[in-house]
Amino acid sequence: MSDLVLGTAGHVDHGKTTLVKALTGVDLDRLPEEKARGITIALGFVPLPLPSGRIAGLVDVPGHEKLVRTMVSGASGMDAVMLCVSAVEGVMPQTREHLDVLRLLGVPHLVVAQTMADQVDDELLELAAEELREVLAGTPWPNAQIVATSAVTRRGLPELLAALDALPSSHRELDRPFRLPVDRAFVRKGFGTVITGTAWNGRLKDGAEVELLPGGERARVRGVQVHGQSVAEAHAGSRVALNLTGVEIEEVGRGFWVVAPGSMPDALVIDARYTHLDDAPILVGEPGVVVLHGTREVAGRVVPLGAEGLEPGWSGWVQLHLSEPLPCLPGDRFVVRRASPSLTVGGGAIVDPWAPVARKKRQAEAIVELDRLAAGDKEVFVERMDAAGLTDAECLQRAGVLLGVRLGERRYPVGRVAEMREVLAQTLAERHAAEPLTPGLNRKAVQAGLLKSLDDRAFLAFLDAEAGAGRVVLEGGRVRLPGWVVKLDAAQEAWRKATIAAAEAAGYDGLEAAPERPDRDALVFLIRDRGEIDLVAGRIYAASVLERLSAAVRAWFDGHPTLDPSAFKELTGQSRRTAIPLLEWLDARGVTKRLGEGRVRA
Repeated sequence: MSDLVLGTAGHVDHGKTTLVKALTGVDLDRLPEEKARGITIALGFVPLPLPSGRIAGLVDVPGHEKLVRTMVSGASGMDAVMLCVSAVEGVMPQTREHLDVLRLLGVPHLVVAQTMADQVDDELLELAAEELREVLAGTPWPNAQIVATSAVTRRGLPELLAALDALPSSHRELDRPFRLPVDRAFVRKGFGTVITGTAWNGRLKDGAEVELLPGGERARVRGVQVHGQSVAEAHAGSRVALNLTGVEIEEVGRGFWVVAPGSMPDALVIDARYTHLDDAPILVGEPGVVVLHGTREVAGRVVPLGAEGLEPGWSGWVQLHLSEPLPCLPGDRFVVRRASPSLTVGGGAIVDPWAPVARKKRQAEAIVELDRLAAGDKEVFVERMDAAGLTDAECLQRAGVLLGVRLGERRYPVGRVAEMREVLAQTLAERHAAEPLTPGLNRKAVQAGLLKSLDDRAFLAFLDAEAGAGRVVLEGGRVRLPGWVVKLDAAQEAWRKATIAAAEAAGYDGLEAAPERPDRDALVFLIRDRGEIDLVAGRIYAASVLERLSAAVRAWFDGHPTLDPSAFKELTGQSRRTAIPLLEWLDARGVTKRLGEGRVRA
């Protein structure tokens, strides 16, 4: 396993591949057209042993300006770059463009190899080195070590290897889900589909299931090689070949990703931090560009947020609107090129590949959100989902931590939950005021307005949480505010007493109507919540009378096996018109059970 992914860069014919051969003994010009023309047109890979025993994974990339896209795919994910500059020609246009690309890709470390040092005298060599220092002064690597080398005489090769060996080891994220950008795919006889690439994150075991993006096709690994050696497991930072089953060669190729299932989105709208190069042309409006990320190239538009266009040196927030999916994650770097004439114009870092489309009226709000994300406030990820929420897995994928408040199976923004809390309290207060004799609302009646956006499981979890915090009280299927007690006013209380007294006096006959003008709310309250009266076939009975009736019937069964209607009429003194409803009431309350025309003890 290499602990350092090291790339080459530099202008065509500045000796990159020759220098790599001198360092490793491997000729990376493997294609016939490369050997014929003397230039590298494809990526080359080889392990490079360093003096300390460390192994660097060396990526040789093409330098021709028409092959910058291939160079980007090789440079993506590098820990360091060995920039090759001819001591004869010095800094060339592609040298500067490669430096721009490396800066945009965030490559952290740089070592400069002055190639062909045997072809110039010491004075010209020093002048070339001085020019290099001036160019590097305006880059992230102003103090990069410059080593004069010659692949012919082997001058400076030990010093160059020592400089490379002094670079810090990469700290690849092995605990993150595996992902690898595919740079080659081919069919090997007897094996099937084989893909190659440099693993960016995680680890992958032979036999594991993987997902192919874009598209989401699934495949299984049935063979893993690292730098040509069969292994049981591949790690981030390694040059990897995978033999895949369940996928045909037509379904995967350069620009695809092999990832742990469900670990990356297929993004079409991306929020990013973007830098327009100092020497790039002014691009007004939402210019059409090509976005390069990993080994993938996608056409799209750059939408600057809070600006009318892209000016030289401009840096700020943009939204990328893409014509095809671009699998990516926050923190990934990208390069933007103009298609015609072909030119690198800028690039930057992806911040949110799940971004909502930022219309003109929402751009100011989007900028505030992105500033918060840049400052480390990852709560923005769940806030942007609003009522949809995020699962735990989605939170971990986007932010690496659990966010917001979990309700049911999803997590919701803290601010939105606070709003829902206010809506619940206000709804209950308003209904308590409008329905003073209703001790609580049905749970479904509360699930309105903002609360309607929650699914049933999340809503019940929200109510349980509010009850646990003492902000509401749950009683059966009803919800009320703490301290809310139903109180009858003076007129209602007088009506209550008169109705109960009259119903008790009426006994088993019941009342056809209340003694005074009925108060519907108070009547419902007495029946439903206080249980002081009940309605049987439209007649009003006092609860005490019905309890007395139940006791009398139970006593009857102590001496009789059955109770027929005539016996019940004799027991209660009721006519059939009132007796039958009372018998049915007893059936419903579980005191009796109908058997033929009579009743037995339930």
